[in-house]
Amino acid sequence: MYTKAELSRIRKSFWTAFGTYMRPIPNAQGRRVNWQNYKTGVKEIYFRMKAERGFASVGIEITHRDEELQELFFEQFGQLRKILEESTKEAWEWKLHEQNEFGQVISKIEKVKPGVNVLNEEEWPEIISFLKPRMIALDEFWDLVKPGFEDY
Repeated sequence: MYTKAELSRIRKSFWTAFGTYMRPIPNAQGRRVNWQNYKTGVKEIYFRMKAERGFASVGIEITHRDEELQELFFEQFGQLRKILEESTKEAWEWKLHEQNEFGQVISKIEKVKPGVNVLNEEEWPEIISFLKPRMIALDEFWDLVKPGFEDY
């Protein structure tokens, strides 16, 4: 069993390692970017990465409090689904109106890798190899489609 402090230290070490690994990689516009805290520039749309016990995931979260507007954003992404799948070269899971770990209703489009454990440092390369190409692809996708979301 790990203490809360140990869990926190291990997770922090993982994200520091991930950030160090990703630091030299520019975004789609050739600029430096903080990959682990990616800023979409559009309120209520976030790119989230998770590395936990049992899975890693990367995705787009739509957190607008107004569920109808959240659904509109989700539908707008739905119209861009083919572009997303071409950018990432894979199908992603689409989830409208589900609760997150804080009890908030969100919608998300994500890819999950089950069977990995961030607490096992030997699995970090596998987790990073999962997250890296998907974040780069999301950035390229977002560079193409962001103007359509900026007016909301």
